[in-house]
Amino acid sequence: MRQTDRPTAQHGDPSVLGATLARDGVNVAVFSSVAEAVDLCLFDEQGTEHRLALTEGDAGIWHGFAKGVGPGQRYGFRVDGPFDPAQGRWCNPAKLLADPYAMAFVGSVQYGDRLAAGTVGDENRPSSLDSAGAVPLSLVVDPAFDWRDDADVRPHHPWDDTVLYELHVRGATMQHPDVPEEARGTYAGLAHDAVIAHLVDLGVTAVELLPVHEPVSERFLLDLGLTNYWGYNTLGYFAPNQRYSMGARSGRPGAQVAEFKAMIAALHRAGIEVVLDVVFNHTAESDPSGPALSLRGLDAAAYYRFDEEHRPIDTTGCGNSLNSSNPTALRLVLDSLRYWVKVCHVDGFRFDLAPTLARPQGRFDPAAPFLSMCIQDPVLQGVKLIAEPWDVGRDDSYALGRFPAPFREWNGKFRDTVRDFWRSEDGVLAELATRFAGSSDLFFSAGRNPTSSINLVTAHDGFTLTDLVTYSEKHNEANGEAGADGTDDNRSWNCGVEGPTDDPDVVALRDRQALAILATLLLSCGVPMLLGGDELGRTQQGNNNAYCQDNPTSWIDWSGVDEARLSFVRRLLELRREHPVFRRSRYLTGSAVDDLEWFTTAGTPMAEGDWDDPSARCVTIYLDARSVALPDERAVPDSDFLVLINGWWEETAFTLPDVGPGDWVEELQTHDPAAHPAAHQRSGSVDVAARSIVVLRGLTSSG
Repeated sequence: MRQTDRPTAQHGDPSVLGATLARDGVNVAVFSSVAEAVDLCLFDEQGTEHRLALTEGDAGIWHGFAKGVGPGQRYGFRVDGPFDPAQGRWCNPAKLLADPYAMAFVGSVQYGDRLAAGTVGDENRPSSLDSAGAVPLSLVVDPAFDWRDDADVRPHHPWDDTVLYELHVRGATMQHPDVPEEARGTYAGLAHDAVIAHLVDLGVTAVELLPVHEPVSERFLLDLGLTNYWGYNTLGYFAPNQRYSMGARSGRPGAQVAEFKAMIAALHRAGIEVVLDVVFNHTAESDPSGPALSLRGLDAAAYYRFDEEHRPIDTTGCGNSLNSSNPTALRLVLDSLRYWVKVCHVDGFRFDLAPTLARPQGRFDPAAPFLSMCIQDPVLQGVKLIAEPWDVGRDDSYALGRFPAPFREWNGKFRDTVRDFWRSEDGVLAELATRFAGSSDLFFSAGRNPTSSINLVTAHDGFTLTDLVTYSEKHNEANGEAGADGTDDNRSWNCGVEGPTDDPDVVALRDRQALAILATLLLSCGVPMLLGGDELGRTQQGNNNAYCQDNPTSWIDWSGVDEARLSFVRRLLELRREHPVFRRSRYLTGSAVDDLEWFTTAGTPMAEGDWDDPSARCVTIYLDARSVALPDERAVPDSDFLVLINGWWEETAFTLPDVGPGDWVEELQTHDPAAHPAAHQRSGSVDVAARSIVVLRGLTSSG
């Protein structure tokens, strides 16, 4: 690479990493503390390469100014220096490397010969040259976008009003009949009026999008004719996925940036926030036998975690772990977060396998640099921060309840408890009560409130709601791993028949189970999250790990909508929205039992023995509206409610407790949601059907 006739870039600015547009060119800066030389490689549309040598600036930042270069320019880097994988050094000028700060990419990884596949871990240093077609090319992007008035209409829903809806950009619209065919599976498709109308009508306040960062599919998947559909295999932390762009797919490289921003603007105009699922725990470069695409070839030791013998430390199950305690890697992560907030106007982030980001000395630390910086960063003030509070491979991998405020956490205990209760496991009632009341056992001692809990029963990883009540075993044969992938701990129940059936009794039971689960989720204290399509009856045919199924298995089927379930979810969310008693933002005393009142089916207060009974499956929950207050302590007028939960497999009579200021009227019930509500009553008993919930609203004397 050290050519005497190689032109040198003009002196640049090392303070801003990436490719930054200026008046008459582009400033380029990239970090490598181990490089001996770095070339900026510029490519024309035919793939012809022209190189400019970068000069070293302070602290390992190589920078230069490329005069005359503008938006749309394709580029990459070549790095010369020590090649000693055993010592964690992978410099190799034959490898074309992506800019970690690229705002867009064009092309894809082509797994061909050993080098194109990226395998640089053997003893002999590869020497054949990567061409422009072997790896995605970085693109110079003009970040300017006409937001018009949208900069001032960010929804900013408070946590106690938030309802999350987990969604895949591509899968949401690939089969939507009202979205034009050319826009299906794209940012433009998600921004379509018909899709947004569904979200608004449903009552969700925020979409949580599966990864939109530019990903790479693993070679073994491509060899099987599959792809990494979910996208948890990131190449570029600043670049929206080009496959989700109608413009990029039609031959306009870089169009994905403006199209993504237009999607954000459209959702904001509808009052819907956008939360990105981000994968900073690992990258697409996998283990040492995987592809060297960017960070590994630049400076592996600065970006990844290694042990004292230079072996990768992997707490992700994906071959590597990003070292967010290193200042360079931490800067990459924080710069990315700031970019998506400031430039792209997103409203928050869900951090995949978040404990991996908080292991400065190997063990999870709530005061880790990454968490502390997120809390202190002025750009991130007020945005939604959600942790997936577990990773893999250590005895402290399950860190639920240990993240500092203002982080919220996916509540895996809520998921498991609700599933266990409705499949009739013994001894679950007491924990169900705790989860319903906001999981104070997990969050109160740290001074956090009920909205710290992101309540979920289903998510992208696992069964859909329909499959949860249809299958007792996973059916992942289509993934090409002989059913070995995906969890076996599904906590599901097929209601007596594995898979689809025409038996009307089984079908009816499954419908009741699904509605009872939805009512438990959406009426519990905390922040609920729906899996996109669950309200429609979506199924993955028993696949609980559909990460590689970019086909109708994973796409939402808009033609087979379960209208009864959809109407019921709308009603549940309307009830939650209209009544703050279901949206408590604080624990009154720190005890879930004191925050609410609990009664037996006889109408008497639950005693310790009632909670300890392993066969107990019924409880009446009294929600006292007098205990509801906004965060600023102002009282909120509301109604009292009784929630009658019958997890038994027979109809059960519930004696109404002597509480509340007035009569009771039935708001909804899960056994037959279309039935006409029962007449209101003050006392006596209510027959609650097997495996169902009845919700009664209190009426004051004035009605």
